[in-house]
Amino acid sequence: MSNSEAIYYINGRYVPADDATLPVGDLAVVRGYGIFDFTRTYQGRPFHLMDHIARLRYSAAQIKLHIPHSDEEIAEIVFETVRRNNFAESNIRLVVTGGMSPNFFTPIDESSFVVMVTPNTPYAETIYAEGVKLISTRLQREFPTVKSLNYIGAIMALREAAAQGAREALYVDQNGYISECTRANFMTLLGNQLIVAKDNVLAGITQKAVLKLVAEQTDLEIVRRSLHYDELSQVDEAFYTSSTYEVAPVVQVDDMVIGSGSVGNVTTNILNLFRAYAQAGDYI
Repeated sequence: MSNSEAIYYINGRYVPADDATLPVGDLAVVRGYGIFDFTRTYQGRPFHLMDHIARLRYSAAQIKLHIPHSDEEIAEIVFETVRRNNFAESNIRLVVTGGMSPNFFTPIDESSFVVMVTPNTPYAETIYAEGVKLISTRLQREFPTVKSLNYIGAIMALREAAAQGAREALYVDQNGYISECTRANFMTLLGNQLIVAKDNVLAGITQKAVLKLVAEQTDLEIVRRSLHYDELSQVDEAFYTSSTYEVAPVVQVDDMVIGSGSVGNVTTNILNLFRAYAQAGDYI
């Protein structure tokens, strides 16, 4: 089944994806005012769904956006939308828009709520065996702790990454400090320390699970601090985490080779730990 044949939920209705529409006057369309969250299924079960719903609500609170459902209602809608699609595994996108506005500017708390379920297609295993290249970008997210619909900077950065043969872009601020990738959390290994950015980053659900596994099943020390771009030449390994990529090894940033230039054993071990955990389904 293709994306166009999928079933979406939109404002109380389950409809074919091609019939899921929003008014052009919605603030998400005319102003980019809206939020989303994203997860996927393992064995047909949404990964940490309640954590993703909690992050959706946190994003909404930060920009004073109304969500027209309770957490329990959202979970029920998600499970029903997944059931109606019956994919082997699914990607799940939750969207809350600003809704219609009489002056195309002021919200009146008539948000639209959408659940988009599409087939999950795993990335090629060569990504995990060979690693990926990143580029750095000075473009910054306006609200880094909000999963906003406004992805202009990310789209521009990813287009540049593709042009340079890279898979992702890494945000670097005006002082040279690294925060995260456009769609993922970034981590580095320096000796026995796993370095994790702590400021101006989105709270990653996959990252949270990875850090819990690292704390429980490895002897690595988790260090939360800002990493300067110049330090990349010293790190032994690097990877990024996201719902879609899980744990993706990074072997190059711009023209800089990371570590030995090949996928490190620690990163591979963390990936295997995460996949075993995700498939086991011991989460809500």
